[in-house]
Amino acid sequence: NTRSVEVIKTVTDKIGHNKRDIIVAIDAGHGGEDPGAVGYKRTKEKTVVLKIAKELARLLKAEPGYKPYLTRTGDYYVPLRTRTRKARDANADLFISIHADAFRNSKAYGSSVFVLSERGASSEESRYLAQKENEADLVGGVSLDDKDDHVAMTLLDLSMTASRGSSLAAGKLILNRMGKISRLHKKRVEEAAFMVLKAPDIPALLIETGFISNPGEAKKLATSSYQKKMAREIFKGLTQYFYKTPPEGSYVAWKKSGGKAKTAAVNNISKQKPLGIKTKRYTIRRGDTLSQIAQKYRISVADIRRLNGIKSNSIQVGQKIKLPAS
Repeated sequence: NTRSVEVIKTVTDKIGHNKRDIIVAIDAGHGGEDPGAVGYKRTKEKTVVLKIAKELARLLKAEPGYKPYLTRTGDYYVPLRTRTRKARDANADLFISIHADAFRNSKAYGSSVFVLSERGASSEESRYLAQKENEADLVGGVSLDDKDDHVAMTLLDLSMTASRGSSLAAGKLILNRMGKISRLHKKRVEEAAFMVLKAPDIPALLIETGFISNPGEAKKLATSSYQKKMAREIFKGLTQYFYKTPPEGSYVAWKKSGGKAKTAAVNNISKQKPLGIKTKRYTIRRGDTLSQIAQKYRISVADIRRLNGIKSNSIQVGQKIKLPAS
């Protein structure tokens, strides 16, 4: 039996008049019965990162054109796959998971930004941290030993190539900003197989705000002033990224273009019921995915779906879809 896995695109469908909000899913790591790392004076990772996440959400809420979405708002546990599902359901444009982890060596220090690795971990520390984070579901009482799920996640991985490039671009800008207030563990965006980053078609980052196992960093991370500074630098980095590459139909794109839509085609495609667009027919071939078609024709998957009234990314060989005429 062939198992069909539906890959859900997460660019928002709630677009109005080319000025939609950019939705940022903010994931505070751990929570509830899973405290995460415990550091200096029993400082708990789950508490520190929730405060940073809430401050980041506050900053985004106050910024025109942005809408934050928190995967958890209190001290409770959310399974790893549920976190990314929540981001998809919220139509997130970016997923950021915030952590303050520990390493075997208490001298390990510095902030880091990770993206999903296609090959393997880029360092011993990143491999160790990914293994620890991926075990979190077992602490939360949810078994990860599900063969069908692993098949599903493998198939979903195939759709991540496009979003990984965006993840790296956003990660570099955020890491640069974090370096203004914190020593960096590595001066480049690192790679590791964090399960929470397996969010198809959403640029996804995991941010380590510091090592809570390092007494000096734990002291800083426990203070409200440092938590706010960290949130502000993450905020600056991600807004810088979205100003450079704003999603079509967003308020930020509208503002960047001087209050005008880039083209009539973009203007129309981004609306719920596109009208007056010159289109051409495309017949789905074996091996096609909406992500590949979107890349080839320089259009977002969300806009293809909107143009054709498609509610998911499930397509059939021989199916005819409309694409904007070049």
